[in-house]
Amino acid sequence: MRQLRNFRDSLIEDLKDPKESEAYLQVALEEYENDQNIESFLLALRNIADAQGGIGKLAEKTHLNRQNLYRTLSKTGQPRFPTILAILHGLGFALRPHKSAIA
Repeated sequence: MRQLRNFRDSLIEDLKDPKESEAYLQVALEEYENDQNIESFLLALRNIADAQGGIGKLAEKTHLNRQNLYRTLSKTGQPRFPTILAILHGLGFALRPHKSAIA
């Protein structure tokens, strides 16, 4: 009988593909833009970090404290903009503005 993987394990495996993680983050950003739900956006960052080796590895890449990263990316995290930029860069992303279609 075939074993089913749990959703999170499957998601983390999918997010190891850079194109998948980019699309996932794009959707998270679009959803944040629509509803300002920072919790969902931070969850997306945590999931991508886990797919890339975890918070410890992200801490090494960003030179940010591991415990502070856990707190920042928690459900109650209130990250500052420079921290978000450092996390995005540590995950291999860049923040690039584009003109909204809603102008």
